[in-house]
Amino acid sequence: MPQGMLWKTRTHTFDLTARALLMGVVNVTPDSFSDGGQFAEVERAVAQAQQLVEDGAEIIDVGGESTRPGAEPVSEAEELRRVLPVIERLAKNGRVVVSIDTMKPAVARAAMEAGAAIVNDVTGLRDPAMREIVHASGAGAVAMHMQGSPRDMQLAPRYDDVVGEIRDFFRQTFSACLACGIDPMRLAFDPGIGFGKTVEHNLALLRNLDALKIEGRPLVVGVSRKSFLARIAGIALADDRTWPTVALTSYGRARGANVLRVHDVRPNFQALRMTEAILNEEAVA
Repeated sequence: MPQGMLWKTRTHTFDLTARALLMGVVNVTPDSFSDGGQFAEVERAVAQAQQLVEDGAEIIDVGGESTRPGAEPVSEAEELRRVLPVIERLAKNGRVVVSIDTMKPAVARAAMEAGAAIVNDVTGLRDPAMREIVHASGAGAVAMHMQGSPRDMQLAPRYDDVVGEIRDFFRQTFSACLACGIDPMRLAFDPGIGFGKTVEHNLALLRNLDALKIEGRPLVVGVSRKSFLARIAGIALADDRTWPTVALTSYGRARGANVLRVHDVRPNFQALRMTEAILNEEAVA
């Protein structure tokens, strides 16, 4: 891992030099693939976020629009209605660093005004308006790779070289962000496991995580409860995919992942810290 890897956000600077961190998922949606509808009410979403922090999450990623395969888009107004009350409540707690999971620049802007610190953009900061919001707000940002859109991304994903093409995408995004004045220390990159990828593509990316890192920036990996785990391990229900996720948290950390985005924080936190104890004695708290 590069020396002195820092990730700056609006409210906090994370030192990822020796320790990775967990991003806990709170979907305030009725239709997300895993927990859709469970946390659509503000009180339940806030309580879940607080529990994830108690379990070891250092970032809470709040999403108001499902990005599952085949998902239909929601209006800007509806997404704002879902996410802003939750972000406002969480941002009042100094312990919680809030990320907004959105592809809409207007939602990202409003989330920053409500207290969010990170923009997690599944469209990879392609929109100049999203890059400008990151720049103007001083937010941390996650640029994720996705082929297509949630509605069609899994219909027929194709690559000549999935690892090389995503690494090139990261480099192009990095250059575009620097060109508009974004501090490179605020950027992190996510290969988008399951977003416009087949099972074989996902496995190739996981085998080559270390080759995806660019410019010494953090690598974010989200595999939690995803359907390719079911196909490999023969698990039908999303809630039963915790242990394959835990295995990939440990594996991902060993291959250079710096941020792991998960639904079930406690077992992943334990696996992460155990793995780091083996990899690096400095990571043992």
